[in-house]
Amino acid sequence: MGFMMPPEWAPQDWLWIGFPHDADEWPEVLPRAQEQIAAFANAVAESGQEVRLLVRDAANEARASQLVTPDVKLERRIYGDVWLRDTGPLVLKDDDGARAARRFGFNGWGGKYLMDGDQTVGAELAGDAGLSLELADWILEGGAIDGDGTGLVITTEQCLLNPNRNPELSREDIEHRLKRDLGFERVLWLGDGLVNDHTDGHVDNLARFVAPGKVALPEPTGSDDPNAEIYADAARRIEAAGVELARIPSPGLVTSGDHVEPASYANFAITTNLVVVPTFGSPHDEAGIEAVSALFPDRATIGLPGDAVLAGGGGFHCASQQMPA
Repeated sequence: MGFMMPPEWAPQDWLWIGFPHDADEWPEVLPRAQEQIAAFANAVAESGQEVRLLVRDAANEARASQLVTPDVKLERRIYGDVWLRDTGPLVLKDDDGARAARRFGFNGWGGKYLMDGDQTVGAELAGDAGLSLELADWILEGGAIDGDGTGLVITTEQCLLNPNRNPELSREDIEHRLKRDLGFERVLWLGDGLVNDHTDGHVDNLARFVAPGKVALPEPTGSDDPNAEIYADAARRIEAAGVELARIPSPGLVTSGDHVEPASYANFAITTNLVVVPTFGSPHDEAGIEAVSALFPDRATIGLPGDAVLAGGGGFHCASQQMPA
């Protein structure tokens, strides 16, 4: 068997995390977004796992050093967005445990957000980690896929079949490339991602593998849950594929002014010893943490505020990328 992406719950050597730096991306909430990312980095480091927090420049590094513990390692890098799930390297392993990195084309989530460094930071991280690197001939973000370690991957049609990514590729073409480049043998296609998700429906905000053949999916809370139909469609597709379905709560309707936010407890980050769940000041936060915790009895689970991080377009999972052990 060749190289394949290990599941996120497999042991990790370290976790890369991006530290917010751009006030234009985080209007009025940059300091709080920095504090929330720092709390995430501190929690993972305190759990016993190495954390490498990327900082953009001297001022950004000075701010980060005020917020993180000495156990968090700071690395100066040129990057735009902090969403290393999408711009960082995807690390694969073979049966002998050898590691190799893959990078894909990146066009700012369909041409929406083009920032200096986002097309190059993944290759730099892979090179500095001593990984061999292959560049694929199509566009893919890491948050658009989630694998269970058996060759099964889950994704959304809204993202991978979006004409703003790979208009020349058919569904069959993309399935072939997922197998060729990442080792995935089977694809579970969901429909749309969350309302107002600017990534065009990344699956890591909707449905996540928590064990081989087992997917966690939110269920709506409240009659005004903006994603009720999306969750229902995803559940039908998951069950039709013969995959075990575990339901977790949705945060319900989360807004910023009149804007409906794509808030989701499914954007949890799985690390070697700890699972970190974003919270949003929703009355369902505690239930969300408890539901995710029940899916990971082998490690601790905590909730941390992620509302300011979400204001910039993502969550803890989006801002991190693991190095498999």
